[in-house]
Amino acid sequence: MRRDHSLPRGELHRLRHQSVVLEGNPLGDPTDRELHVWTPPAWSAAERLPLIVDLTGYWGCGLGHTNWRPAGENVPERLDRLAHEGMARAVVAFPDCFTKLYGNQYLNSAGSGRYADYVCDEIVPTIEAQFGCGGAGRRGVFGKSSGGYGAAWHGLNRSDFWSAIAINSGDMGFDALFIPTLYDDVDALRKFDYSIEKWVRHVEAQPKLKDKDRMILMDLGQSAFYDPDTTQFRNMRLPMDPRTGELIPERWNNWMKHDPVVMFDTLGENLRKLKLIYMDCGWSDQFRIHFGMRRFAAKLKAAGITHIYEEFDDDHTDVDYRMDVFLPLLAKTLAA
Repeated sequence: MRRDHSLPRGELHRLRHQSVVLEGNPLGDPTDRELHVWTPPAWSAAERLPLIVDLTGYWGCGLGHTNWRPAGENVPERLDRLAHEGMARAVVAFPDCFTKLYGNQYLNSAGSGRYADYVCDEIVPTIEAQFGCGGAGRRGVFGKSSGGYGAAWHGLNRSDFWSAIAINSGDMGFDALFIPTLYDDVDALRKFDYSIEKWVRHVEAQPKLKDKDRMILMDLGQSAFYDPDTTQFRNMRLPMDPRTGELIPERWNNWMKHDPVVMFDTLGENLRKLKLIYMDCGWSDQFRIHFGMRRFAAKLKAAGITHIYEEFDDDHTDVDYRMDVFLPLLAKTLAA
């Protein structure tokens, strides 16, 4: 809900986009999707503003960030307030990248589809052409949790395309993040003969999803992004023996190759090309992501790559207020 209804309002444009990149995607997810774009108050295409893209966390998509919230600002309302407070003017896009895996990691994968290409080769060019914004040196991407992973992945792999990234509690440090919960996941599968398909179909048939089931669905979904098996149900397979809990080296190594902390060793120099690398995380993150964020920040420091890393007194949940810190930084950097 808006804090001050007297503030000038930007406009939220609700578009539809027909994807070519996602045609024939392995999950059969839709190719015709809504695309929301915020422009600041009194916007004109003649301004040639920077473009910032929002990658949401798991269980979310851009449409969720633009939806009305009863006890807080949605992102367009936050942007209206930040613009009034002096944030540099920018266009902000909210793509829909939701999948049958209940979320996205924003990379190209045989298990989910070409979502890195979808964002960079379709969504951004479409917005730039229609709104006269962005372009080389004036594109930024931000996200929290899985969206933060997406921002890190795009910074490491597509620094030719993006100029600034902001990573809010982004998935990294996979050993600390995933291994503890994978043990809980396989225990949940026990009553279903350790079959992912049987467990998922059982859960999806229930009248509501429990919080624990949401977490397991998210963990299982990661395998389709990091180590897909296209012969299996929704391309998912476990990286461990479900009965003994022993990690399967080949499977787990495939996960770890996608950990930003590990990717840094071969791709870290690409980050030097960026105008801004902003990172933050709560020091009580219940998914232990702060350990991975610290490792990533340490590697940036050791390499002499300019960045900002902040920790704050909170956990992983309901930390959208951190946008008040990094959205103005992104806009200022891209407008320079």
